[in-house]
Amino acid sequence: MVAIADYNVREKSQWCPGCGNFAIVGALKGALAELQIPQHQAVIVSGIGCSSKLPHYVNTYGFESLHGRGLPVASGIKLANNRLTVIDVGGDGDGYGIGSGHFLHIMRRNYDLTYIVHDNQIYGLTTGQASPTSQIGMKTKTTPHGVVETPFNPLSTAINGGATFVARAFAGDMAHMKEIFRQAISHRGFALVDVFQPCVTFNKLNTYDFFTKRVYKLEEQDPKHDTGNRMLALEKAYEQVKTNYERLPIGVFFKEDRPTYEDTLPQIKDKALVEQPLAGLDISKALDD
Repeated sequence: MVAIADYNVREKSQWCPGCGNFAIVGALKGALAELQIPQHQAVIVSGIGCSSKLPHYVNTYGFESLHGRGLPVASGIKLANNRLTVIDVGGDGDGYGIGSGHFLHIMRRNYDLTYIVHDNQIYGLTTGQASPTSQIGMKTKTTPHGVVETPFNPLSTAINGGATFVARAFAGDMAHMKEIFRQAISHRGFALVDVFQPCVTFNKLNTYDFFTKRVYKLEEQDPKHDTGNRMLALEKAYEQVKTNYERLPIGVFFKEDRPTYEDTLPQIKDKALVEQPLAGLDISKALDD
């Protein structure tokens, strides 16, 4: 039996007191334990940022990569050993800014991995610059007169871009977030979970109180929401824009069953790449080419 405590580490967290990342790492450990995934069968990958310290705080295999490059590393790990549970974590700047190109193409290929984005609408590690998801009018170090750019909408991008599981959670509701993580990890295909994660130090607009007054669970207030209906999912994804951030749905927006990228590769259909023997392998032709 795998317990939550099995994922604990001795290293002390470097996050600010009250940071939403604490709830995210707790919910992730809870989801892994409920799914009974042994530590040696899970890999957590990250880019760079406050969120990307998470692999240090969970007792599984981990890889902290470059800024915005977590998804390419995660996809490479999945191809090398498609038996592993691969989870990539990052922030809104890491994934929706510098890493946006990887985000688009890896999700359209439908790799079987989970992508958890700590979306705090700010660059926290570099002390408070506007990010791709900062609201219009938000004043930051880089936007002293207020943000003028239209915020990036990760949910609509994922729904249109080929992700087969698209959800959102709120770090202020750890139990609900754990359930969303559990469903995302269980899903075969690319799963995005965008998390409203308050940055208590540098974002004074999108606070716990801000979200608590505005979030609602799709499955409770709209029990007829059809997660297989792409157009309905897009409508819900744009609700925060239409209501000027007054109504913020969380939960599962969209999901579908589609062959994963790994399913289409005959080289790993019967045996993971790492399980295949190297003895007798002739690479001379490849070298000649």
